[in-house]
Amino acid sequence: MAEETLASLRSLMASHYPPLDALVVPSEDYHQSEYVSARDKRREFVSGFNGSAGLALITANEALLWTDGRYFLQAEKQLSNEWKLMRVGEDPTVDIWMADNLASNATIGVDPWCISVDTAQKWERAFAKKQQKLIQTATNLVDEVWTSRPPPETNPVVVQPLEFAGRSVEDKLKDLREELMQEKARAIVLTALDEVAWLYNVRGSDVDYSPVVHAYAIVTSAAAFFYVDKRKVSSEVTSYMEKNGIEVRDYGEVSSDSALLASNKLSSANAAKENAHDISQNPNDLIWVDPGSCFALYSKLNLDKVFLHSSPLALAKALKNPVEIEGLKNAHIRDGAAVVQYLVWLDKQMQEIYGASGYFVDSEVNKNDKSRTGKLTEVSVSDKLEEFRASKEHFRGLSFPTISSVGPNGAVIHYSPEPETCAELDPNSMYLFDSGAQYVDGTTDITRTVHFGKPTSHEKACYTAVLKGHIGLGNARFPNGTTGHVLDILARIPLWKDGLDYRHGTGHGIGSYLNVHEGPHQISFRPAARNVPLQPSMTVTDEPGYYEDGNFGIRLENVLVVKEAETKFNFGNKGYLSFEHITWAPYQTKLMDFSLLVPEEVEWLNKYHYRCREILAPFLDASEMEWLKKATEPVLA
Repeated sequence: MAEETLASLRSLMASHYPPLDALVVPSEDYHQSEYVSARDKRREFVSGFNGSAGLALITANEALLWTDGRYFLQAEKQLSNEWKLMRVGEDPTVDIWMADNLASNATIGVDPWCISVDTAQKWERAFAKKQQKLIQTATNLVDEVWTSRPPPETNPVVVQPLEFAGRSVEDKLKDLREELMQEKARAIVLTALDEVAWLYNVRGSDVDYSPVVHAYAIVTSAAAFFYVDKRKVSSEVTSYMEKNGIEVRDYGEVSSDSALLASNKLSSANAAKENAHDISQNPNDLIWVDPGSCFALYSKLNLDKVFLHSSPLALAKALKNPVEIEGLKNAHIRDGAAVVQYLVWLDKQMQEIYGASGYFVDSEVNKNDKSRTGKLTEVSVSDKLEEFRASKEHFRGLSFPTISSVGPNGAVIHYSPEPETCAELDPNSMYLFDSGAQYVDGTTDITRTVHFGKPTSHEKACYTAVLKGHIGLGNARFPNGTTGHVLDILARIPLWKDGLDYRHGTGHGIGSYLNVHEGPHQISFRPAARNVPLQPSMTVTDEPGYYEDGNFGIRLENVLVVKEAETKFNFGNKGYLSFEHITWAPYQTKLMDFSLLVPEEVEWLNKYHYRCREILAPFLDASEMEWLKKATEPVLA
């Protein structure tokens, strides 16, 4: 299959005008999304690698795949012999590789809808050294050979009620237009699915795990447009859009309308009805485009009239309003109850089926009992976890594929178990589960690592180092203006002390019933984490880890809300910030080496566990509460 696909693509590359020396197949869809729908998984189709991040490059003689440290082990397992793995951070970047390894005047093809403006510009700069050319293909060549490509989604657009959104579309559009005026822009083109959904207070189900709809938006000083497959729009949603001054147009019209916008000829029936000022009378003449937007639409504009800058909606969306924060807190309480119910169930199953000593007892497995029947797999237990979540109010689905990983699979950072190949649970091995859900009032993401047998002293030491980093970051206080790039080290110091580390960032924003990974801020060693400082009402995860290839993986993750901190002093009148935990589930004390914890860390642990009991009690039955009380008993330093 892989050989046939590559051969077919190389044939199309050769017959293309001009002939292509290389073809880039990104992971992203026409909106540069992290998670994409089944029909947009082109990179997975050509390479067989199904991680959420990666880029494929096909030349006449080679096939290469770039991905980051979360997926090195997974890619090694999934790529066939025709493919070569390129490790981001260790091997040359794709643009440098192409510039160095392709001939002078080489032509590199890409679907301009699938790459961002900043990526295309970066490549063009690299290609200029040898007069290489980036060619925008008129069609996507992968689609031409993908005969079994799934059909388009036609799931309905749903209005997100104000009781959960917290702010009206009218208010959001008013703020956006004020931003446009400040930057002397007459319009903005929005391509990110979560930004369109947030701005217009709509949700959908076009992409698994993300409640978004495939749509674009153009907002001018006088009009607003929503580009979507009209089969998804009910009469009620149409009325809602009209009421908010938004004109619904066909999804494909965004291309021609962008060209009309460039020539100042884009008009709106709604704006005309309301006798709004004609767009052409706006003295401002710039069009705002986010550098992460799709290159195809950018190419339709007059480039000297483009204001290329981060979308103002990215920050506006990240700064949660009080209703969103309250919703997120409530969603995380229900989600925490589901996680505790899962642990109670799993603890019992591991003891009954495998003779494990269980969540609380640190001893060897009872191998003498031959009467046990049944089997637990990474997939069957993750399905059970989903059952517990599905019983909770406002549940709409998972927020990403559950990472349910036993022993060595835990070392695959973004491991995704498959029913046919997943591992059976092992009472003698670590078990890591990273999971989350979409609730109408908030999105969740939590990771816990547990052991149902007798963990080794090395496993305990590693777990405790991760816990110390998790506590250290969560307890941080820092001045206004601090970025996640500065804070990232706090989670790594306890690991570095023993010569350990992890190959991923430490924290990402969380959407309000939107994407589980949300920017523009992050806590990471990567340079992008320097761009946006943390601000009050932002959400961010705290998720250090440690992964030992072939043995185990450890990760602990809570969602935090940034808040103003009370400090004894206020040096420089900057004001100081801190974090509030909104995730509630116990940490397994059996996995801790208390000799490595300092009194302040033990005090924090006991206070957190007390809050878990207090907050989750109304959502648990008597037996579940009894288990949680035992799991959260105070410990001594």
